[in-house]
Amino acid sequence: MRPLVATVDLAAVRHNYAVAKRCAPGRQAFAVVKANAYGHGVREVVTALHDDADGFAVASLEEAAEVRAMHGQARILLLEGCFSADELPIAARLGLDLMVRSAEQVEALLAAQLPRSLNVWLKVDTGMHRLGLSPQVVRAAFAQLRGAAQVSELNLLSHFACADERGHPLTEQQVEVFLDLLDLDFDLRSLANSAALLTVPASHMDWLRPGIMLYGATPFADLSAAELGLKPVMSLTAQLIAVNEVAAGETVGYGTAWVARRPSRIGMVSCGYADGYPRSAPSGTPVVIRGQRVPLAGRVSMDMLAVDLTDLPEAVLGDAVELWGTQLPVDDVARAAGSIGYELLTKVTTRVPRRYQS
Repeated sequence: MRPLVATVDLAAVRHNYAVAKRCAPGRQAFAVVKANAYGHGVREVVTALHDDADGFAVASLEEAAEVRAMHGQARILLLEGCFSADELPIAARLGLDLMVRSAEQVEALLAAQLPRSLNVWLKVDTGMHRLGLSPQVVRAAFAQLRGAAQVSELNLLSHFACADERGHPLTEQQVEVFLDLLDLDFDLRSLANSAALLTVPASHMDWLRPGIMLYGATPFADLSAAELGLKPVMSLTAQLIAVNEVAAGETVGYGTAWVARRPSRIGMVSCGYADGYPRSAPSGTPVVIRGQRVPLAGRVSMDMLAVDLTDLPEAVLGDAVELWGTQLPVDDVARAAGSIGYELLTKVTTRVPRRYQS
């Protein structure tokens, strides 16, 4: 088999969920498992959190059905709601918590014939201006939906635009817009994503929505996952499959993008952009071999990347290479590549086998 594997530590997922709960005692938390649990494997993550999580959050009806098949009782929040009216009866049969984000969705819900009522979360646009109802429309929708046959609970939800930038003035403004609606008699409220959960206590409300923190990455540029008490979940590990001597002045890889400034040892690593490693990662991006960081040399190829082993003479053919994981935070790699940990984790492709540790 090709020597590349993503090892997923499910005990670390449980640890990180517990950190989220400790940040806001007495609150409940939807574990966000959309996008195949951020690339970690939704079946395995939901199973690992089966007895711990108060609920789960997903992006689509397909994802919700997969989670429901594994957990018959948990609350499952459909974060973008139904994309068409004919999905509403399916959502009801699955017993989902339904996010409602537009006037059209309100009308479709009121017109629907459902086998059971739904827990409905009105999404208010507090300032992100992506999805959601204006505060004025929320007030009108509240009057329409409170007491409607299709609605069991009527709840309020919003999402932050800049909570990952500590002290950003928009975050406080969004909290204020949300709080201004709480004269309405909502059953439950949810506002805090990972960043707000960790640093904005005023946002905690009734239900939390931890996402990236569950997977051991940080939402912040200035606070590491370790500083937040989080444990890395995925370790992406490859192998040195070739070691070459390169003379000073010679180039490595496509486009002659890396030039040896001295006689160099170049290692080829069994991972490339077809595996999900970012092609945007420049020369100098670190990997870890024998406990030491060594830099990328040249462009990332489809199936391989090159590293400069000159300052690690003990490295030999067959050595393990950590692309990110317990020795090298995924956020460090993302920062070097001009990306974020969310993207790197979710882009690890299906040709990379996952191995699970409980």
